[in-house]
Amino acid sequence: MKQAKQIDTHLLAHQLHVILPFIGRISGGFATITDQNGKRLKTVDSHGQEIENLQGVFYDLALDALEKQTPVFGSSGIVPNAEAWAIPIGEYVISGCNIERVEREQNLWNSLSKALPLIARVVGGEAVLFDHEGCRLESINPLGQCNKMYIGKCSHAAKRAMEIQEPIIDKSISVPGATAVRIPITENYGLGFNNEQTVLEKNKLINEVKKFQYAKYNFEDITGSSPSIVHAKELASRVALSLSSVLIYGETGTGKEVFAQAIHNASRRRECPFIAINCGAMPASLIEGNLFGYVDGAFTGAKKGGNAGLFEDANHGTLFLDEISEMEWELQAKLLRVLQEHEVVRIGSTKPTRIDVRVIAATNKHLRQLVKDKQFREDLFYRLNVIELNLPPLRERQDDIEDLAGLFIKKFNNIFGKMVVSISPKVVKLFREYAWPGNVRELQNCIESSLNLIPVNEQVLESQHLPAQFTNRNVNDYANTGNKELDSYNLATVLRDTEKNLLINILKAENNNRTQAAKKLGISTTTLWRKMCEYQLLQK
Repeated sequence: MKQAKQIDTHLLAHQLHVILPFIGRISGGFATITDQNGKRLKTVDSHGQEIENLQGVFYDLALDALEKQTPVFGSSGIVPNAEAWAIPIGEYVISGCNIERVEREQNLWNSLSKALPLIARVVGGEAVLFDHEGCRLESINPLGQCNKMYIGKCSHAAKRAMEIQEPIIDKSISVPGATAVRIPITENYGLGFNNEQTVLEKNKLINEVKKFQYAKYNFEDITGSSPSIVHAKELASRVALSLSSVLIYGETGTGKEVFAQAIHNASRRRECPFIAINCGAMPASLIEGNLFGYVDGAFTGAKKGGNAGLFEDANHGTLFLDEISEMEWELQAKLLRVLQEHEVVRIGSTKPTRIDVRVIAATNKHLRQLVKDKQFREDLFYRLNVIELNLPPLRERQDDIEDLAGLFIKKFNNIFGKMVVSISPKVVKLFREYAWPGNVRELQNCIESSLNLIPVNEQVLESQHLPAQFTNRNVNDYANTGNKELDSYNLATVLRDTEKNLLINILKAENNNRTQAAKKLGISTTTLWRKMCEYQLLQK
């Protein structure tokens, strides 16, 4: 009888040894047989390989199972967060744990964590790791920075993805038009990402375009009776009925966009779209996609179903390309082809679409010089410069300054509830002596600033109400100096030095806040940055 029991015990031990590798594989970790004292007789990994350094080591969990004569669960004692179980079978205990699975999950987590900045940059949005409840444990933006404010915030969609263990792709709740993806990686955590930043940038460009989805200005809206502005209006009126391209030259703030709209509204295309885009406001990649359009899947983040470009949107109408000098060289070649062939090919497609669009371009730079410097394509220059229109700067329209100032006073009286009816002779003199580097736009900003400061009951605009550039002596040094001193300066030098001093004063007044400085000057931040480079003010 005793011999039979020994045979049964040996048979049981043999059978347990045989099934040990299968237990390790199913458990995702180690499998162990221990004797009646809890000492390990054999331990194998999930591949069936014996782990010799655990041979003879006592296992507390197995001893606990023997004492209770019932299956028990607990920690593996080897790897944090790994689980283990032990079942007494006769004089032996068989145990298993998931430490290899836990290690694999942790290694995968670490790899995904390191990859989050790259994922965020590629998709153009947030990349996250979340737990089984859908709560963010890590969150990285496209710049590779941690979004601390999002840590701990939960997503119902992420939680649902973990519950059903399937990816969920739906709309972002934060940014309209953006897409969010949640992918369960294991039972414990998942990976999520969205393209919110890319969509925000595209929306910014779309909003820039939408500013001029229609043309509201006519030639009657262009104030001025000086010979130079009258000549410009007459020429623009004559060419409005033409089909040819127009290139408008003018300094920042001279009203190039206003003239473009007036030309459109005086043309046979006035019932069709007028669409404008600032070529210096956005990266070339965004401008290209919005100019020419793209097909579904043309690039990462492309809108499902593709998107028509501005050329197609402006078909039979007018497309205004502001700051055309800022367009990159490669993009210039594609624009030239569209103008020559009267057809556009969307990005990712080979199928051309016929278009009938009149192009009006504008620049504040000398394109002929840029052509000589190989910074602008000569063939595109001649394609755009069929009709050349030059707008005079405000300093050459001194007789119009009072009329323009009066127009802006009336406008801002209504907005701010003020009662200004006239301008003092001193202010008129200051306005006539000032160089107006920001031109009409600067004059408008000057009046807006002044009417913010003037008391409600005052009816005359005085010098003390004017912005800083009129109360700072440096700005008007040249205008007020004697003839002898002026002999050493030509007009170009005077204007450059005046403009430089103005930039210095405004930047100082705005604590080097370029956005505020550009707004006060009536120019774009791009133009301000360019002028700061020109005058070597970036370090000041």
